[in-house]
Amino acid sequence: MKNVLIVDDHPVVRMALRLLLETDNMNVIGETDDGFEAMNLTKRLSPDLIIVDIDMPSYNGIDLVQRLRNNDFGGGILVLTGKDGDHYIKRSANAGADGFISKRNNMTELHDAIRAINAGYGYFPLNRKRHGMPDDEPADKAKIEALSSKELQVLVFLARGMKVVEMAQKMKISDKTVSTYKRRLMEKLDIHNMVGLYEFAKRNNIS
Repeated sequence: MKNVLIVDDHPVVRMALRLLLETDNMNVIGETDDGFEAMNLTKRLSPDLIIVDIDMPSYNGIDLVQRLRNNDFGGGILVLTGKDGDHYIKRSANAGADGFISKRNNMTELHDAIRAINAGYGYFPLNRKRHGMPDDEPADKAKIEALSSKELQVLVFLARGMKVVEMAQKMKISDKTVSTYKRRLMEKLDIHNMVGLYEFAKRNNIS
């Protein structure tokens, strides 16, 4: 896997990835901060490996992975994100990713993950318990798994205090569609106000 496409909305992360990959004699043939543009670049550049962040404009990372696989992309896909909840790992794997690593580990697992994917193995680390933090409640996990990827994305934005108009701009969809996602996710979570939603997000490491 020599040719790599980087999809991440943080320029500093893209630069750090490029340096790490070039140290391993890999060639970064393209980079973008947008999921929709990543689809176009994939068709044009045919990378061997795509490194994808979850939290991005237009298509989020999990949507992007699923769309890439639905469009018969056969190369490696590694999800690299600041999120480390089990629900993100499971969704990434189900969407078709070959590996998942957290930026919180200072990307020390990057080389191991790429080697594993190159050898035909998946790389999905076991959940590391956060010291002093309880495990997610089983009921919460079931509720999160019932959310669509767009509903989960809206939950993340709501947990950050973003307004509907801001979310619509970031996701490149209408205010009305965002409001629909918000209503559906609150119904699925059985939450009736924003205080309850913030508590749910904090309890389940959603941010």
